[in-house]
Amino acid sequence: MKETIRSTIKPGIQIPFHNQVDYCIGTGRMGLALQKEYQNQLALVQKDIGFKHIRGHGLFSDDMAIYQEYTDEDGNRRAEYNFTYLDLVMDNYLNLGLRPFLELGFMPEKMASGKQTVFYWKGNVTPPRNQEDWCALVRATLQHLMERYGADEVVTWPVEVWNEPNLPGFWENADMEGYFSLFQCTFSTIKKLDKRFRVGGPAICGVEDELWIRSFMEFCSRESINLDFVTRHHYTTEPPVTEGHYSYQELSEPELGFANLQSTRDMIDSFEEYRGLPIHITEFNTSYVPNCPLHDTNQNAAYIAHQLSRLGDVNESYSYWTFGDVFEEFGVPFAPFHGGFGLVANGCIPKPTFWTFQFFKQLQGSCVHRSENAVIIQKEDSSYCGVAWNYSMERSEKNLELIFELPVQQEEGKEYFCLVKTVNEENGNPLKIWHDMGEPTSLSKAQVNLLRESAKPAVRSLRKKQEKGKIELNLLITEHGVCFFEVYPVCRGVDRGYYYDKVMQHRQ
Repeated sequence: MKETIRSTIKPGIQIPFHNQVDYCIGTGRMGLALQKEYQNQLALVQKDIGFKHIRGHGLFSDDMAIYQEYTDEDGNRRAEYNFTYLDLVMDNYLNLGLRPFLELGFMPEKMASGKQTVFYWKGNVTPPRNQEDWCALVRATLQHLMERYGADEVVTWPVEVWNEPNLPGFWENADMEGYFSLFQCTFSTIKKLDKRFRVGGPAICGVEDELWIRSFMEFCSRESINLDFVTRHHYTTEPPVTEGHYSYQELSEPELGFANLQSTRDMIDSFEEYRGLPIHITEFNTSYVPNCPLHDTNQNAAYIAHQLSRLGDVNESYSYWTFGDVFEEFGVPFAPFHGGFGLVANGCIPKPTFWTFQFFKQLQGSCVHRSENAVIIQKEDSSYCGVAWNYSMERSEKNLELIFELPVQQEEGKEYFCLVKTVNEENGNPLKIWHDMGEPTSLSKAQVNLLRESAKPAVRSLRKKQEKGKIELNLLITEHGVCFFEVYPVCRGVDRGYYYDKVMQHRQ
C-alpha cells in the first residue's frame, strides 16, 4: 500500500518554523556524569548533534555530596558545602559546549523533613525542615558557580525550581501550597543574589496539569513574582502494561498533546503581566518510563520527527529526555536495548531517534514548506535541505511517496546534486541486528562494533537537471522511516582526461 503526496514550493515563500531542537537535552541524575560511559555518550551526542544546554535531576541529592553538616564545639549544628563533584561535572559539561539548565532538587537527606524517596537511587522528595537552610544551600551553590565560572556566564544558565511537584511521587503529597512557598523563597533568594538570573517553574507533568498551571500563575500574580519563564513536561503514550523488566505503551494521538500544550500557552497569556512569557518543555519523549522498548525503535524516531516539526509553535524550547542510557531510575538495566530514554544505547550505539535530532539540527534557514510529513528549508545560498518522515500509530505497512517541486534559478539544464540519508527498519536499526543476534545481554567488542556500524543511515545520491525553473525530488519513505535530504547545484571539478562514463563503462 502506498500513498502519494505532491507538493509545489512557491518561489519566495516563508513559513513560520521555530526550530529549537538543539536548545536543551535531558540527562539522568547529575551524579552519573562522573561515569566514563556517560561521558563517552555525551561526547558523541555533542559531536554529531550539539546541544546548548543540559538538564537533569539530583543536583542536591546525596551522591553529589554538596550539603554536609557537622557539630561545632558548642554542640550546635552547622552546615558546610562540598563542591568537589559539582566542579567535575560542570567542567565536563562546559568543555563539551553545554551550559546547565539547572534543576534545583532533590532534598539532601540531612535537610529533609521526611523519609519519602523516589527512584532506585532514592532522591528525597520531602520539603526542607527549614526553608532558610534550603535557601542558604541554593545561594551558596550559585555563588560558588559564579566565583568559579564568572557571574556573567552563570547568570545565563536558566534555573528551574524542583521537578514535577504535581505528582506525589516527586513532591510529598503533591502539596501545592508547600511547593508555592518553596518556589517563592527560592525565587527571592536567587534574585537577591543577582537579579539577572532567569528563574521559572513549576515543571509539572500530566496529572491535573491545567489546575497546577493556572494556580501557579495566580499565585505568582498575587505575590507579584516577576516570573521569567514557565516549565512543563510533555509525554505522548497511554498507560503502560508491564511484563518482566519491560513496560509496553501505545502512542497517543499527537493532536491531543498539541492541544494540551496550547492550553498552557492560552492560560499563561490570560494573565496580562505574563502574556508571551516563554514556555520551556524541560522534558519530552514518547513514553515516560525508562523501560519502554518503543524508545529504541524507528517508530519512535518517526513519531518524534513529527513532534519536532511543531513543538516550537507555542514553546520557547523542548528538551528530549534523555541523551543516553546511563540511567538508573528503575535500577541498572539488564540489556543494551532495554527501552531506555536515551538517544544513545550503552556501548555508544546511536538509536534511530538520534538521527532524527541530527537531521533537524541541520535545518537552518528559511522554512519554505511544513506539513504533517516534512519540513523544507532554503538556505542563504538558495540550496535546500529538509526532513521527511512516515510515522504511524499502529503498524499499517503503508509506504509514503513524497514528490516536491522545488523552484531554482540556475540556467536551464543545470544539474543539481540530490543527497538523501535514510533511517528506517532496514537501515539505521541496530535493534533488529541485536534481535537477530539473539538479544545478548552482554555484548562483545565485535558485537558492539557491528551494532554501531548498523546504526548509520543509508546514503544515496543522484543528479537531476533543472527543467522549467524547478527540480523534482521524489522520496519513497517506508513505514516508520525518517530521511534527510539536500539539493544544491553541481559544481563540476575539471581534471584533464577524467570521464566518469568511461570509468563506469557506459557507452556514449
